Amino acid sequence: MAMHRSPLGLLALILLASAPISTRAADCSSTASPKLDWQECTKKNLMLQGSDLQGANLFSTDFSLTDLSGSNFKSANLEKASLVRASLEGSHAEGANFAKVEAYRASFANIAAEGASFAGAELQRANFAGARLSDASFEKAELGRADFDKAVLTGVKFSFANLSRADLSSAVFEGPATFERAFMFLTRIEGLDLSAAAGLEQAQIDLACGDASTKLPSGLSTPATWPCPAEHE
Repeated sequence: MAMHRSPLGLLALILLASAPISTRAADCSSTASPKLDWQECTKKNLMLQGSDLQGANLFSTDFSLTDLSGSNFKSANLEKASLVRASLEGSHAEGANFAKVEAYRASFANIAAEGASFAGAELQRANFAGARLSDASFEKAELGRADFDKAVLTGVKFSFANLSRADLSSAVFEGPATFERAFMFLTRIEGLDLSAAAGLEQAQIDLACGDASTKLPSGLSTPATWPCPAEHE
């Protein structure tokens, strides 16, 4: 015998079939593991050294003051995360997305972050000493007083970045890097070989701090103001 449904019952079935499938909410109570979802979770002031967060969704996660040294962030998404005074020292973050993070005074010392994106990030006074950053992007990043001591910056994009008072003087450039429209007020470039750098203009060089051993691209000249006096914070 044929079953007959009321108009209201048919309407309910139609609405159920057309309803969007709800996405799984972030599991903020879960322990660190690859590909987990900590989106918008609060993970402040914790000891999370050696965490395996490869491919994890860490969008807008708050890691302020947290120790994440020696962790695995390969291909993880940390866009808009808070890393204020956090430590990622010695971590692996190849291909990770750090776009628009807030990372004032964060430590990225000795991090392996080849091909990572720091585009639009707030990285004032961040420590990148010894970091491996080949082909990373710092486009439109705020890098005031950031320290790149002995960091490998081959192929890095600093286009439109604020490098005011950043220290690149002991960085390693084994090939071209891009500085198009970067703000280089008192940027330390003493001793650097920038002869293969792209996008550099004389106005940027006139603002920066180099010395007689700084090598510039063809067509640019050493300013009469070099070397700059030592800066005292």
